[in-house]
Amino acid sequence: MNHSAVTTYPVTDSVRRALEITLRGVDELLPKEDWTQKLARSEATGVPLRIKLGLDPTAPDIHIGHTVVLNKMRQLQDLGHTVIFLIGDFTTMIGDPSGRNSTRPPLTPEQIKVNAETYYTQAAKVLDPAKTEVRYNSEWCDQLGARGMIQLSAKYTVARMMERNDFHQRFTEGNSISLHEFLYPLLQGYDSVALKSDLELGGTDQKFNLLMGRHLQEEYGQEPQCVLTMPLLVGLDGEHKMSKSKNNYIGITEDANTMFAKVLSISDTLMWDWYTLLSFKSLEDIAALKQEVEGGRNPKDAKVALAKEITARFHSAAAADAAEQDFNNRSKGGIPDDIPELSLSGAPMGIGALLKTAQLAPSTSEANRLIDGGGVRIDGTVVSDKGLKVEAGTFVVQVGKRKFARVTLA
Repeated sequence: MNHSAVTTYPVTDSVRRALEITLRGVDELLPKEDWTQKLARSEATGVPLRIKLGLDPTAPDIHIGHTVVLNKMRQLQDLGHTVIFLIGDFTTMIGDPSGRNSTRPPLTPEQIKVNAETYYTQAAKVLDPAKTEVRYNSEWCDQLGARGMIQLSAKYTVARMMERNDFHQRFTEGNSISLHEFLYPLLQGYDSVALKSDLELGGTDQKFNLLMGRHLQEEYGQEPQCVLTMPLLVGLDGEHKMSKSKNNYIGITEDANTMFAKVLSISDTLMWDWYTLLSFKSLEDIAALKQEVEGGRNPKDAKVALAKEITARFHSAAAADAAEQDFNNRSKGGIPDDIPELSLSGAPMGIGALLKTAQLAPSTSEANRLIDGGGVRIDGTVVSDKGLKVEAGTFVVQVGKRKFARVTLA
């Protein structure tokens, strides 16, 4: 047994505070007692803990749902611990089978490299790049070779592997499982051995893989890491987890105005979950804000504050202020400063044809539907006549709250 495992360190107020920050918004922390002792040892010895997050660059873009785990990393980074942003360039060649009912097609090394660079650039908007150790698991996985891979495979049984939900379900349903998929959790666990990780983070769907790291560290004579899983962020619809396939996401590369408006579109109830998982405000500050809202303060004030914080993180404070102003202008029927300018010919032109030509409506029939709903304005005046012929001139056309164009019709 490791010396650190038998030495008990005092749990001070600052250690309790660090534990509270660790536990904020988490789904599970396993084992909590071990993590408390790791924090206490770090404080007593001055040696920072090594905190690992592994990400497979299977897609180049991330949305704010992906940043829930990154936020937790940043909180732990701010406590003075070493954060390791591990890019699984080797494991991506296998493809993570977590939660899948079929074999994932592997990516080419070129795709992996491009995705990894884009991924880290985006993640660096949350993490402190100066305090982040960036590693690639090909560093040690390439060196394993056939002999090392066989020795690694000997440290886990097929029976234990088949306890994993997705493997068990696929086997029961008669869906194929390739042998190389068994290597994925083994290699993810081996990453923890190579990095001597004290804590590994992941989504709730990663629990099996994270626990594999604990098992293998013990097999290799190391102190086992603790495991922290974060819940999956509910998307804009307030129902499903945030994903591009559900179109309920906010991409972190979206423009500031869109990002701000999307945050404001979430429900008052969902807002508080987002505060816990996405905001860097303290839990005390969030609780005080929630109390003010329950006491009669407009919940929109709290939502605006959250929208500005998130927008500023991925853009700038100035961009967040400008996005708020833009949103207010649109909400009041005002005209934003920066709108598309179009020159069209064919006056007089039917309003339906004009909206379609200006790409403010996908078709004339949709334009008519928008007019029926009172959603079309010219220079601030609601258009109610679908048969309106628009004469030559320059005017601002508005469709809904967010679509504008300054049209010059000749």
